[in-house]
Amino acid sequence: MQNALVIIPTYCERDGLTSIVDRVLAADPDLDVLVVDDNSPDGTGQLADDLAAGRPRMTVLHRAGKSGLGSAYMAGFDLALDRGYELVFEIDADGSHSPEQLPTLLAALRNGADLVIGSRWMPGGRVVNWPRHRRIISHTGTWFARIMLGSRLRDITSGYRGYRADVLRTLDLSTVHSHGYSFQIEMAWLVERSGREVAERPITFVERTTGTSKMSLGIVLEAMWRVTVWGLRHRTATATARIRRRRAPAPLR
Repeated sequence: MQNALVIIPTYCERDGLTSIVDRVLAADPDLDVLVVDDNSPDGTGQLADDLAAGRPRMTVLHRAGKSGLGSAYMAGFDLALDRGYELVFEIDADGSHSPEQLPTLLAALRNGADLVIGSRWMPGGRVVNWPRHRRIISHTGTWFARIMLGSRLRDITSGYRGYRADVLRTLDLSTVHSHGYSFQIEMAWLVERSGREVAERPITFVERTTGTSKMSLGIVLEAMWRVTVWGLRHRTATATARIRRRRAPAPLR
């Protein structure tokens, strides 16, 4: 069986950490857990160390300070690749992503997908207890990204997902500098653009049960700005390539 690592970034997630870790470990015996803590002032990092002491399938990575979701996942990817994991998952620590749905995502990767995304916006997917403004932000962000990037993905912003490790190795991750919302968009688009197989599976997303949301206007604006830049660059490059093909001399016969 393929060994898999579930990365859980944390910053002030002490209240729900024990539950989410134990639920992930119970979801499938092939899943290990990595908590990446950004020096949480509420003691999340110490709690993670205490949990790992009694859970052989759990590892903790401590970082000096809050550096953003994207860089936390990048640090987790580096550890996963260094230790030879074949599958790598992302999941939130706040209870919004149900660990009990991990086997569905795991099966998609084992059946050949290179990236699997837990989708809220496909048949069978849904959100629970989400305020109207969050639904609008998510729908608008997905629609905007699909239009600008020419993506076919129905939930490109979803943070509940899994990658094959060999895909992460083939991507130039040094070019990824996004944080938060836009990090998920950029990573999914990189995989989709590379021609790899991207699968989506319906999930039930539940409004966080512990802690406070890290979503802010700045994160949303960063995502819109980055998507606009990526989209314009991609369209320019595509148009330039077409012009060059048209102007290329016909082959001699």
